[in-house]
Amino acid sequence: MSVSYQTRIEGAKKALEDAEYVLLGGGAGLSAAAGITYSGKRFTDNFGPFIEKYGFTDLYTSSFYPFKTEEEKWAYWAKHISLNRYEIDATKLYMDLFQLVKDKNYFVISTNVESQFTKAGFPPDKVFEIQGDYNFLQCETGCHDKLYYNESLVKEMIDKTVDCKIPSNLVQKCPVCGGNMDVNLRKNQYFVQDEKWYESDKLYKNFLQESKGKKIVYMELGVGFNTPGIIRYPFEQMTYHNDHATLVRLNKEHPEGFEENEEKTVAFTEDMQDVVTFLMQ
Repeated sequence: MSVSYQTRIEGAKKALEDAEYVLLGGGAGLSAAAGITYSGKRFTDNFGPFIEKYGFTDLYTSSFYPFKTEEEKWAYWAKHISLNRYEIDATKLYMDLFQLVKDKNYFVISTNVESQFTKAGFPPDKVFEIQGDYNFLQCETGCHDKLYYNESLVKEMIDKTVDCKIPSNLVQKCPVCGGNMDVNLRKNQYFVQDEKWYESDKLYKNFLQESKGKKIVYMELGVGFNTPGIIRYPFEQMTYHNDHATLVRLNKEHPEGFEENEEKTVAFTEDMQDVVTFLMQ
């Protein structure tokens, strides 16, 4: 272990020990570090027929594929949802994060959609999944704000998929407008924010207000630049405006941040699981 790494670990540990509040921000890199990868062997092992038929290369780009029929679309999405939400238990990294902060006054904002935080023990009222949730379907055009839990439907779709298609009778239609259904993911202007979403948004804003100017650690986990305005830039700005704040950034590819926050930032490019393990000691 290098002196530099040791110094950073000790600095982050002390900041966490002294903190009155901790705000966790989870991005795609966090789930990838936990083993929920969207490419490589995990992808090829589970999507062989789709790779052969459509030439898919990874789960991220394939989620934007313009399927010609609803039967094809839902054969793919049923497997995508199942693999990332229903076929995987809480991962060690997420469970360790819970152990790290459970005795603190904390909150979580995450752009991830596979419910790993709540699976790992975080209470739902402490987690804001701002970009949606694999558990639910919504009207494709957002004609109403109700979400529909999909676990049993997803399993049936997978069981009855043939040649990368589901039977037509399993294609869901919106019970209000009769149009198509979609996954509850923020990808266009039709994303449905239901009552629970607004309640989570309120709890998050209350936490920000309550912790303003206090000793706080903003712990940014695997957040890149796809949607930097949700976690990355706000964490930087809040750190800048709070003399008692520390920004702890765990990011292999993008550890850089605002120059103005350099002295208040502890950044790690090392393996995320290793860093969290050391912080727990």
